[in-house]
Amino acid sequence: MDNKEIIHTFAVCAYKDSPYLEECLISLKKQTVKSEIICCTSTPSVFLEEITEKYKIPLLVRKGDSNIREDWLFACRSAHGRLVTIAHQDDVYRRDYAEELLKLYERYPDLSVFASDYVTLKMTEKGAHPECFNSVWLVKKILRIPLRLRFAADRRIIKRSCVIFGNSLCCPSCTYNREKTGDDMFHSAFTFALDWDNLYELAGKEGRFVCSEKPLIAYRVHSDATTKACIEDNRRAEDEIAMFRKMWPGWMVRILMHYYRKAYKEYQV
Repeated sequence: MDNKEIIHTFAVCAYKDSPYLEECLISLKKQTVKSEIICCTSTPSVFLEEITEKYKIPLLVRKGDSNIREDWLFACRSAHGRLVTIAHQDDVYRRDYAEELLKLYERYPDLSVFASDYVTLKMTEKGAHPECFNSVWLVKKILRIPLRLRFAADRRIIKRSCVIFGNSLCCPSCTYNREKTGDDMFHSAFTFALDWDNLYELAGKEGRFVCSEKPLIAYRVHSDATTKACIEDNRRAEDEIAMFRKMWPGWMVRILMHYYRKAYKEYQV
């Protein structure tokens, strides 16, 4: 694929040897509209070499210790497309994800961030269990209502409205327009709320947030997931408290966190 012709790139961030990576790669290869696909890692292994060779996907290795911010930046900067989806290795993308993205990009070329709705894929002893409805999903759906006003979704107040009560945009569903965001993103020192902090920053800059309410990805919840680990070691709560303090007084932070902690049970498997 000629670099000049590349509009969109799926940049898969691979960490160690995920048993779900192959399903992710297959979902990207089956897209109705073809995009560049690359796999980026800071934990190279024979497993990653073999699986990327199997699907003819370039494997790009970042030198240095694993770090979410540096891994994501490396993935963005390694892509040739002006639109970059930082794909999560455990998740599955619906075959029309790229098609929907490019259709909306053609309609709104000033978009800085694209995102979509999602379904939760919970892993149990009996296998994968799709879950189309839960309380976290419902709250995120409600918080995204202002983004349905696409004609106004380039305004700071509309973009900020979808992140001030929590991050309503599903992280692995997000695509970034590098012509609007640049390659220097993820300035946050957070480890869990890194994407939320980044969206809050981008909401204050030029560009439109465009969200498709079609569930274009399946977000996998499993016992080894980073989200679950961040809940158990309290990193999630610490980051969320710090984020809310950026936007709300202390009494409001306490109220918001009361309900946020109740939502953690949705990540139990």
